[in-house]
Amino acid sequence: MMVETLLPAMRALVARKLHEEGLSQSKIAGLLGLTQASVSLYLSQDQAHHMSSLSDLGISAEEADRYSSLLSEDLRRNPVYAVSTLYSIWSDLLGRGSMCSAHRSDYPLLAQCEMCMATFGPKQTQVSEAIDLVSTAVTMLESSGLFVHIMPEVSVNIAYAHGEAATIGDVVAVPGRIVKVRDRARSLMKPEFGASTHLAKVLLEARTRMKQYRAVMNLRYDDKMGMELRKLKMRTLSMGGSYPKVADPVVEALTRQMKESDGPFDAIVDSGGSGIEPSLYLFAADPVEVARLALKLARLYSMGRN
Repeated sequence: MMVETLLPAMRALVARKLHEEGLSQSKIAGLLGLTQASVSLYLSQDQAHHMSSLSDLGISAEEADRYSSLLSEDLRRNPVYAVSTLYSIWSDLLGRGSMCSAHRSDYPLLAQCEMCMATFGPKQTQVSEAIDLVSTAVTMLESSGLFVHIMPEVSVNIAYAHGEAATIGDVVAVPGRIVKVRDRARSLMKPEFGASTHLAKVLLEARTRMKQYRAVMNLRYDDKMGMELRKLKMRTLSMGGSYPKVADPVVEALTRQMKESDGPFDAIVDSGGSGIEPSLYLFAADPVEVARLALKLARLYSMGRN
């Protein structure tokens, strides 16, 4: 159904949208990975035919128009984005059971099957999206030649509190952390739930006050980083110097400091202490946003390097 019905219909609708936006047939062909002749054929076909094919799959005209608009926009930005969007659309349709009626009409023995809804339904989709967000953030860091300048000796991680996160197991992070490999940051494993203990605890503790923040990243901290934070007018919560003798002294110190200080913050500055490296904990609404903020700090920090 994907290859024989959905894909040709969406290609035709997207080709028409791109043509209406002024793109030439050769340009459209390049974006869609087709020949110019194929694009010309799509443009000459009756759009109602493709809408009817999508309707047979349970896709309304409004949905079809929205999907084609999203795909057209993504194709113009980066064809890779369009592939991801198409996969998300298909997964959503499977998860909602939109394909079931058409599938069962061809295969009556599937009358009681709910495999697609169980596999791609809302819960599974949300879990996948949480991991994908952290993966995207990691890719952004790995693509930067400047990010290594603000990586601490203990390496970097990104933690993301998914949904109603209440425990470490509800937080997505990178197993083994993000490390320096020559002049780049590299993640050796894919993000997963429960992969961080320390950073997850920091995030969960910070969220007791700052609910709007779901993502945190640890970075190096020194006087220059402090200056860049002030330039960006970021609100900071400071701690360090003295730590309790417990399994995770930083988290215990944070809990204590939050009780003593009731103001809002965008970052936590840990000045370090005996056996503890100075660190910056940077917060944002999601992993991609915290990665963007970290890369902005990396650019500012690198401008002043000798």
